[in-house]
Amino acid sequence: MIIDLLTVEEKKGLESFNYKKGEILFYENDVCDSIGIVISGEIKISSLTFEGNEIIYNRLAKGDMFGNNLIFSKDNKYRGDVRSEKDSEVVIIKKDKLIKILMMNEHFLEEYLSFNSEFAKSLNLKLKLLTFSNAKERFLYYLFIHDNRISYKSIVSLAQDLYLTREATSRVISILVKENKIIKGKHIIQIK
Repeated sequence: MIIDLLTVEEKKGLESFNYKKGEILFYENDVCDSIGIVISGEIKISSLTFEGNEIIYNRLAKGDMFGNNLIFSKDNKYRGDVRSEKDSEVVIIKKDKLIKILMMNEHFLEEYLSFNSEFAKSLNLKLKLLTFSNAKERFLYYLFIHDNRISYKSIVSLAQDLYLTREATSRVISILVKENKIIKGKHIIQIK
């Protein structure tokens, strides 16, 4: 975990917070002046559409960061609510402290830049996924970028990852199974 790369001295002054399930850490449009590192639990970043539907931008688990893509932005406001999905512990590093750490700790700097690069790469894949307007093509591309094998918790969570409705996701899976292009197990789908 990236926090383990900090020296004892660098860890001084960091704030650790415990959040209960459902508790909001930051609201949409709050100014981001720090990064958060998830120590335990699960954090979700999401917002609601005008019709009241939830759009999930990111789910974060142990070792993941948030705020890292906003903190140095000219428009550094959260684009969604940052909410604890489970009881969670989060370490917060304020911007001025982060800058000092990045200047003094080369290992932390490398890991921080690597994390941001992977995040940018992930965003590019999501954007490419969204360019497929056809649900079948989107699903097949999603399979492709996951090495032709998807593990999933539920059709709802898979649909959220695909930015499709549950119904559209179920329908495309049924079509691809009938066309003999995929094999669907209980929580695994793979190319045949």
